Amino acid sequence: MLESLIPSKMRVKLLLRFFLNQHAEGYLRGLESEMGDSSNAIRVELNHLERSGLLTSFLKGNKKFFRANPSHPLFGDIQNILHKYLGIDQILERVVNRLGEVEKVYLTGSFAKGKDSPVMDLVIQGKIDINYLVELIEKAEKHLARKIRYLVVESETELLSSGALGSKDDHLLIWSADPPDLRI
Repeated sequence: MLESLIPSKMRVKLLLRFFLNQHAEGYLRGLESEMGDSSNAIRVELNHLERSGLLTSFLKGNKKFFRANPSHPLFGDIQNILHKYLGIDQILERVVNRLGEVEKVYLTGSFAKGKDSPVMDLVIQGKIDINYLVELIEKAEKHLARKIRYLVVESETELLSSGALGSKDDHLLIWSADPPDLRI
């Protein structure tokens, strides 16, 4: 579906890489080894995305790093399109909203790093019926054509002690029962 809107496969890969996790960053040679594509194809798309304002760049030593520009007017729209493309919106609709006392849901693993994968990893915090979760996950897997791995923890303390989230770049909060803090 997304490929019909954006014919460049490399551009789709880069959008996934940088827009799924707005903290993700990368440089040309690192992206080349990660994606297994030619540096020229990656360079052309990085330059295009930077000129359009979707990516920003900065220097670390002698390397030019790129990251998504969250102040771009289309940033949220692109993230929403990518969530629909990957099925994250379906996970939230089909699984999380029906489980009961869910406090937070995190996306971890490859997707949190902006890499497409046949496996979606979720960490769910809250008090839920595991049997019902298994039933909903099975239905969602068929609909998404992706395997869903999950870890359920009841409390923030258990979440932090489990180490399931790794560093800030290894997870994305995709749903929370608490309203966002809108203080400026």
